[in-house]
Amino acid sequence: MISLLITISLTYFILIIRLIIGFDKIKEYKQIEKSDKNTFSIIVPFRNESSNLPELINSLNKLKYNKTKYEIIFIDDNSTDNSVKIIEQNISKNIKYTVCKNKRQSNSPKKDAITTAIKFVKNKWIITTDADCFVPNLWLKNFNNFIEDRNRIVFIAAPVNYKTGKTFIEKFQKLDFASLIGTTIGSFGQKKPLMCNGANLCYKKEAFLSVNGYTGNNNIASGDDVFLMEKMQKKYPDKIAYLKSFNATVITKPERNSKDLMEQRIRWASKTGNSKNIYTLIIGVIVLGINSFLSIFTFWYAIKNKATFYLIIIIWILKIVLDYFLIYKTLKLFKEKTKNIDYFLTAIIHPYFITVISILSLFKKYKWKDRNFYK
Repeated sequence: MISLLITISLTYFILIIRLIIGFDKIKEYKQIEKSDKNTFSIIVPFRNESSNLPELINSLNKLKYNKTKYEIIFIDDNSTDNSVKIIEQNISKNIKYTVCKNKRQSNSPKKDAITTAIKFVKNKWIITTDADCFVPNLWLKNFNNFIEDRNRIVFIAAPVNYKTGKTFIEKFQKLDFASLIGTTIGSFGQKKPLMCNGANLCYKKEAFLSVNGYTGNNNIASGDDVFLMEKMQKKYPDKIAYLKSFNATVITKPERNSKDLMEQRIRWASKTGNSKNIYTLIIGVIVLGINSFLSIFTFWYAIKNKATFYLIIIIWILKIVLDYFLIYKTLKLFKEKTKNIDYFLTAIIHPYFITVISILSLFKKYKWKDRNFYK
């Protein structure tokens, strides 16, 4: 058992070091002013988002980009509140937009929403975001300039950050999410992308159609981002990229309480086992392995074997330190810092959190937008 723990730990440490190196390989994109050349269709699926849409729409109204070069397509997934009315009342009259009904065809409302929206898309590039987000005013300019600089790309992932909160559960989510974004950037830097986030994705319409969209994984409720990335990576291995830029970072909101956080993370974890990327699955096993070992056996060996307990403490310390470097780099990209006590508490809780979420995701149903889903 100890030899297995040491093997998994060493493998994990090598993985994190590689991700840190990969993070630095992707240089932060410095915007060089270019003409507003590319055309974009922004897709926003929503369901009962009346409390969030005003902030998103306000940010979309402030986009600094030629208004004739983009459109916004809102996809209503059977809302029962006044979301549509809020869109119509708040969207700028200078912006081309469409509100249409989602056509459900699968077990994934969001994938259905994006597939529905594709039929209305008039522009070359598609950008997806979520109704509970807001975007920076240079968002489209950054994508446009990046596309012009890398004229062969067809798929672009970009950062997402949590709105800063004051409670510990909000700070925990920010640090946990920063580790995911750091991992994403680092994996792109190693040319082995592990994940991306559908709240900030950009891709060519023709590329989406060429890989048949979500066909093959639309039985899985989540994964509109990762599964599409995997298909793009397979067909266009040298044409996907990461836009590492503060001015292209979309901001989203943390979950309000521990119950909602658990539901969200179970939903995210439930798609992992369905990945067709062997590298992703191996990494998942390594990450789960070290976290489950630390969470399950620390107290056991504290009682049974003092020497082994000290070894586990050393592994804890090394993990906390290495994870910190990756999270620190991510927060630096976002021009933010964290208090040491917040990071330390998060680092101690995180292995238990990961282990519980992984176990629950194997059999527990989860709720998403007032609907129940099963693995």
